[in-house]
Amino acid sequence: CPDLHPPKYVQLPLSSSPSLPLKGGQEAFAPLGLNAGAFYALSTLLNRMVIWHYPGEEVNAGRIGLTIVIAGMLGAVISGIWLDRSKTYKETTLVVYIMTLVGMVVYTFTLNLGHLWVVFITAGTMGFFMTGYLPLGFEFAAELTYPESEGISSGLLNISAQVFGIIFTISQGQIIDNYGTKPGNIFLCLFLTLGAALTAFIKPDLRRQKANKETPENKLQEEEEESNTSKVPTAVSEDHL
Repeated sequence: CPDLHPPKYVQLPLSSSPSLPLKGGQEAFAPLGLNAGAFYALSTLLNRMVIWHYPGEEVNAGRIGLTIVIAGMLGAVISGIWLDRSKTYKETTLVVYIMTLVGMVVYTFTLNLGHLWVVFITAGTMGFFMTGYLPLGFEFAAELTYPESEGISSGLLNISAQVFGIIFTISQGQIIDNYGTKPGNIFLCLFLTLGAALTAFIKPDLRRQKANKETPENKLQEEEEESNTSKVPTAVSEDHL
């Protein structure tokens, strides 16, 4: 008796021997590297910037850093849930990137107002979007570089983030020492603007989503849904008669 059960497909086929450079998706590396690098520099130099304007507030400087981390965790969870439901990779990534830039600009021009509670709010808002962007960037890059291994794209993204983080931390530290905190933060704002512009020009070629739709299981499910839909008018007409 022949086996009538359809074969089960466990995993989508990946390229057996991934090679560098990748076949596509490299345009997503720079924007994420710029964003993550700005976050690393800001986190490293946060204590120095806060004490610069609020001497003796070392404890609150640490609390502001904690606020950024907690807000960032919340932002990462919310953005991940939204991306999973909407599948709007480029749109979500671009909006969060722009909001990161807006938060950075607001933080830059309110740091020296003399009110710590304002710094808590602006820093928390900036951390919400800046850290919330990171999982979006990794997922977007995985879509663009498919069928290459996600480990390769994640590794390259981390390298990009670390390189920009080192460059930004050293550069912003020198700017703060010579010119003050505002020029140092404006320095980061310029590169975040560049990252947002690069994100806007990324072609949303969602290869992984296309591959998922082409699997036999999904095709069979679509055919079943179409057949069920086609049966509904017939049943209604028969009942009517």
